[in-house]
Amino acid sequence: MISGGNPALQLDKFRSEAEPFRNAATMTVTGAVVKTAVLAGLLIAAGGVGWSLTSPTSSFTQGAKFGIIIGSLIGSFVCGIALFFSQKLAPFLAPVYALLEGVVIGAISGMYAERWHGIVPQAALLTVGILVAMLMAYAGGVIRATPFVTKMIVTATIGVCLVYLATFVLRLCGVQEVNYLHGSGPIGIGFSLIVVAIASFNLILDFDLIENGAKTHAPKYMEWYAAYGLMVTLVWLYLEVLRLLAKFRSSD
Repeated sequence: MISGGNPALQLDKFRSEAEPFRNAATMTVTGAVVKTAVLAGLLIAAGGVGWSLTSPTSSFTQGAKFGIIIGSLIGSFVCGIALFFSQKLAPFLAPVYALLEGVVIGAISGMYAERWHGIVPQAALLTVGILVAMLMAYAGGVIRATPFVTKMIVTATIGVCLVYLATFVLRLCGVQEVNYLHGSGPIGIGFSLIVVAIASFNLILDFDLIENGAKTHAPKYMEWYAAYGLMVTLVWLYLEVLRLLAKFRSSD
């Protein structure tokens, strides 16, 4: 059963977790929203640490900076793998993920800001704007996660992942002809616009899965898991918006 583009938010997980907890405290949409806000706050706070690592005035050596960023990246990935297999760990690992991912996102943002002044606030505002717009569209019934729409978004998301994976492998092999996809030319900008759109529509699937998770009476700790899954999509969206803005700046 295909139930969403974000592997962290699969409806079958909510249903399987709900069965033993029918008479206990259960997940609510409001609870998931509150947990998402908490994770966002932790990510932003840790982002300040990551940003400071890219500052020329930082007291850390280049080796220490690299070690902290790579260690945080690996740590956030390990948290994601652990949460995929055990959602009961979400109340503990979701905040850890937000902190570690925040360091990585802050460092990336700092590097972008060093080259393009003002690009980070623009990317953040656009990401929030897209989130609000998609939430309004979902709440108003303008866009619904029908089976057809879900399959289209899932297929497109998998396609983007395969393109990124293929590009990475080709670069390791010394093939540079694919760089035009990530350049600031018309093809590169067009590709980024498509990826931003796909990431945006994944929010619709996330909203739908969170709502259905509440309807199936998933246990209370699944609010943390749902918040984590939504944060994964938002981080992806922010990075793609940041990349798109950088391409526009470079093309001027």
